[in-house]
Amino acid sequence: MSADQFFAELRRIYPAKRLLTNAAEVAPYESDGLTAFRAKPAGVVLPETQQEVIDTVKLCHRYNVPFMARGSGTSLSGGSVPIEDGLVLALNRMNKLLRYDAKQRIAVVEPGIINLRVSQRAVTDKLYYAPDPSSGPVCTIGGNVAFNSGGAHCLKYGMTSNHVLGIKAVLPDGEVCEFGGDSLEGSGPDLTGMFIGCEGLFGVALEITLRLLPKPEVYHTVQAAYDSLEKAGNAVAMVVASGLLPGAMEIMDRLSMDAANVAVAAGYPTDAKAMLIVELEGPAEEVEAEKPRLDKVIAESGAYLTQVAQTDADRLRIWTGRKSAFSAVGRLSPDFIVQDGVVPRSKLGYALAEIERLSAEFGVRVANVFHAGDGNLHPLIMFDGRKEGALHHAEELAGEILRLCIRLGGSITGEHGVGLEKRAYITDQFGEKDVEFMRRIRRAIDPGELANRGKMLPEKGAPALTASGPHPLETKGIISRM
Repeated sequence: MSADQFFAELRRIYPAKRLLTNAAEVAPYESDGLTAFRAKPAGVVLPETQQEVIDTVKLCHRYNVPFMARGSGTSLSGGSVPIEDGLVLALNRMNKLLRYDAKQRIAVVEPGIINLRVSQRAVTDKLYYAPDPSSGPVCTIGGNVAFNSGGAHCLKYGMTSNHVLGIKAVLPDGEVCEFGGDSLEGSGPDLTGMFIGCEGLFGVALEITLRLLPKPEVYHTVQAAYDSLEKAGNAVAMVVASGLLPGAMEIMDRLSMDAANVAVAAGYPTDAKAMLIVELEGPAEEVEAEKPRLDKVIAESGAYLTQVAQTDADRLRIWTGRKSAFSAVGRLSPDFIVQDGVVPRSKLGYALAEIERLSAEFGVRVANVFHAGDGNLHPLIMFDGRKEGALHHAEELAGEILRLCIRLGGSITGEHGVGLEKRAYITDQFGEKDVEFMRRIRRAIDPGELANRGKMLPEKGAPALTASGPHPLETKGIISRM
């Protein structure tokens, strides 16, 4: 079977304007948010219906063509970088809200729907969709499912996996399966949970049933300024140890605050080394009772300045600054790597001090902004990719930070996934036997490893945090060898 035959059959499924093959058309799909990794797909299709997705996956299975489903491409781990000479299924046109039930508190959506749009639809019924990644205004629910995304409020409400009740998906051989349903009460193996976070290795989600929550009655948002990053990190452990469960706890360092102040006029303190954002939320009586307890802990943690959001606009300003931090750091450096390691909260202060030490040792600036409540670090490692060796040097520092997270009993990723970037560290965290078990599960579902080939699970000779030299997937093309 030839590439010509494969594309001839694709043309029976898609009109010419929804089958992209020339270099200019496919260029926007060559990379994701981790732009150091790039690969050129043989083609990109733009399905508009579930049946088109199913027919395409069946065709790829018949011709042994690797494929990858993609939403907005906001992945920061290389998870949605295409397979060299493979096929990309760009699902942004599958963006419908198929069913909405305010009484049952569910929304059934297509994978290309934007995260924020779900909450915008539910707001009139005083409901919302809790997972709120910083990319919420542009990222898709399908991508959130693939990487088990979290966000600022995951401390109290959990990750995507805690808010997806059911999934309809097409497996890599074209079989359509339904996992879970529309009830909180499941039965049998948690196949929905198994699919969430698989980074596309198990197939393509077609429909996703989301759990909606009542909007909190009130919010109490506090900014606390510190003269050291370590003190801010230790404050997080103190808040949790006090018995409080805030809706969110976030930390920003001096560099990330400077960037946010310039980018969106966030109004953060200009003399602090670090800032902690703590948000209590819930019934008015509960929040009122928790306020003095939080004030006491913040005072004991060594904060030298505390400010409370007095209005909704003030709260929005605080969170706009935090959620714009990643893009705002682009004002400080032409390039940066965003890491995603996790450490236990009790070791957060030590981890931040070590990152500062490593930054000085490597001579590389690192901006820290992260989900402090669950210890999910997001160090932004800055470099100038135009300078020879700068990317490699930044990657070496990123690797040291991941090793630090593992040593402290944490994880190499909290919500960004493994993708291409962190594959070499999987065995450091889990061990070879565990990783082989993961491979066996993957091959049981996808023997040909067609779905998002080369992601998450390490391969022999796979690069560790590097995009230098030949692309790690460039020898894996199928179409070019037909």
